[in-house]
Amino acid sequence: MLKKYTLFHLSFAMVFSIQVIAVLADLRPLISATKPLVCILPMAALYIETKLKGRFHKRIFIGLFFALVGDLFLLYNDSDPNYFSYGLASFFLCHIFYIRAFYLDFSSAPELDKKGARLAILLCAVCSVSFYLFIRSHLGAMKLPVLAYVIVISLLVMMAAFRRFRVNNMSFKLILIGAIIFTLSDALLSLDKFVINFKGAEYSIVATYMLAQYLITLGAIERRLLLKD
Repeated sequence: MLKKYTLFHLSFAMVFSIQVIAVLADLRPLISATKPLVCILPMAALYIETKLKGRFHKRIFIGLFFALVGDLFLLYNDSDPNYFSYGLASFFLCHIFYIRAFYLDFSSAPELDKKGARLAILLCAVCSVSFYLFIRSHLGAMKLPVLAYVIVISLLVMMAAFRRFRVNNMSFKLILIGAIIFTLSDALLSLDKFVINFKGAEYSIVATYMLAQYLITLGAIERRLLLKD
């Protein structure tokens, strides 16, 4: 896989490096100029490699589009406080379309990996409830929106886990790891926004977010169904 999609690998690695360096050096114009590429490059790679022929790839593509919109809102969050809420809504829709894509794989076979499903549900429930209770007192008027977001990001990870034995192992692992890292990125963003501004927050959020989108896109490109109704 590493030898495939060379242009995508190299171009994304370049954008990743530029974003990280720009954040560390606080080069705001460079951050603004290159941030949209974090989603535009995966959208281009997904289109080129799959031609968006199936519903799965179309839904991932739409999810990336909403993530791009969310990135743009968060870039200019300082100029209008409402932009954070708009960005949150955009990423909420991104997750919804990712979940809808993963559901297609989940529904492709009648039998569920029950042991893996129970483990995924338990871990997601414990982590999401614990995290929400931890930050709840800091949320103010954002309690309900953040609760909805926590629920949907938990569903994202669970649905990614439910793809096991329905798709090839490479796609399963890439997307599951990407979904988990996406959750980590969102958790770091919530901590930084609502609880405490910690050192290295922006770098950590940007790095994990970019890695998550990269892995989910690769997993989508590599996807092969193993079982069909």
